[in-house]
This record gives sequence, C-alpha cells and structure tokens, in this order.
Amino acid sequence: MSRSAGGGDDEVFMISVAAELAGMHAQTLRTYDRLGLVRPQRAAGGGRRYSARDVELLREVQRLSQDEGVNLEGIKRIIDLTNHVDALAQRVRELESELASARNDLRHRGHGGELVPVPRTSALVVWQPRSKRTR
Repeated sequence: MSRSAGGGDDEVFMISVAAELAGMHAQTLRTYDRLGLVRPQRAAGGGRRYSARDVELLREVQRLSQDEGVNLEGIKRIIDLTNHVDALAQRVRELESELASARNDLRHRGHGGELVPVPRTSALVVWQPRSKRTR
C-alpha cells in the first residue's frame, strides 16, 4: 500500500510495495538500507517508508549491480559522489545568485552616485620612503 499526502513527491511506500516496484525482495531493501545505499524515511513505529525517488535509486542500484557488474561498495561510492556533485551544483547556484545580487546592488549604487568610477590604468607607482641618513 502507498500513503500519499497530497502529491507525488510526498507519496511513500511500505517496504513490501517498494520492493515490488523495484523488482526485488524486501530483504534486499533492508540490506541496502543497512549498507547505506538507500536510506528510506522511518515511520513513527520504525517501519521503513520509501519515496518514489528511493524506488528510482533502488532500480539504479540493481542496474549497476546486475547490468554493469559494479559491486555494492562501488555503488555506494558512485551514490556518494553523485550526492556530492549535486551538493556542489546547489552551492554553485547559490553563489551565482549571490553574485547576481551583488552586481545588481553595484549597478544601483553606481546610478545613485554612491560609487565613483575609477579608470583602468597600466601605470604602476612604487612608493619608497627615504631612509634617514645619520651624520
């Protein structure tokens, strides 16, 4: 049985349904959870609740294992690296947003006269204080 709370993203499945959807045994899902490959949510009573994304990941684990011959440790590494790449991509998006905001702020300040443009130059001035000579 599935439990839905108003949308596809909120839909979760008991382990038996998730196993059937993924085409594997419930014990395999427990093993994958124990190994950290797929970590489902937990219900109040401790039962596993798999999201549609979890089921998709289970299918990918099965594909990598059976079709590509990747062992479970390799699959875990692939998942970890994929999650890391996703986190980095999210951070890049955040930084791009901050940069766009800063550029916009600079543009507005420039129009308000708060910033003074400084022309670019290739001149280099080196200041060296004179040393005091002792007599």
